[in-house]
Amino acid sequence: MGLLDSILGAVATNAGGTSNPILGALDSLLEKNGGMQGLSDKFSQGGLGDVFSSWVSTGQNLPINASQIQSVLGQEQIQALAGKIGIDPAKVSGLLAGNLPFIVDKLTPDGQLPTDPAAVKAGITSLLPALLKSLFEGKPPA
Repeated sequence: MGLLDSILGAVATNAGGTSNPILGALDSLLEKNGGMQGLSDKFSQGGLGDVFSSWVSTGQNLPINASQIQSVLGQEQIQALAGKIGIDPAKVSGLLAGNLPFIVDKLTPDGQLPTDPAAVKAGITSLLPALLKSLFEGKPPA
């Protein structure tokens, strides 16, 4: 195990609270949109319900691009997420486009949207090492 893996493991271990900026941003995204179901509804309203549904299903995930994320979530949410993570708002849409399909897919292993917010938070916490590694490496998690 390399140094990066050790750092990522330590960050994930200590990420039980929302002091971790990525966990806080994802919590905020879900809270602001009404949980996983609300986020699904938001994508449907934005004409991308089929894309979000592909992430939930057990089949292949359809891709999404930064401009589609921007369109669905809106500039206000993108700005708020950027502030929580501490990065340039212009990068947030791209990061979400690269990581949100992975996050939703992993939080819905049985093809159903979770309804328990605590289970969703625990799931996101368990995904933090992969998400952080993708940020360091500059490519979406696998």
